[in-house]
Amino acid sequence: MRICPSLLLAIALAALAGCTRFPALEDTVLPELQNADYARLVPLGTLETSTDSLSVDPVQTQAQLNARLAGLRARAGRLRGSVLTGVEKQRLQQGLQ
Repeated sequence: MRICPSLLLAIALAALAGCTRFPALEDTVLPELQNADYARLVPLGTLETSTDSLSVDPVQTQAQLNARLAGLRARAGRLRGSVLTGVEKQRLQQGLQ
């Protein structure tokens, strides 16, 4: 019976994986949490699910978005301009000739 080399490699890799050292996990939990009680489980229906405090004013939100859009468009307009001054452009043209 002949053993396939890829099977032998897989067995060797599995054996090496079993020798892996795990990081030390001791003393990673705070002392006050180590002796704390488990969280109390409650029925889902008893949880408060109000969204009243999350009300959004559409007029104010639209105004904020429009202001941001105007700022971004102004910034894009400034970036479209030329980076070089007239003198720098002239020097560059002379250097290319």
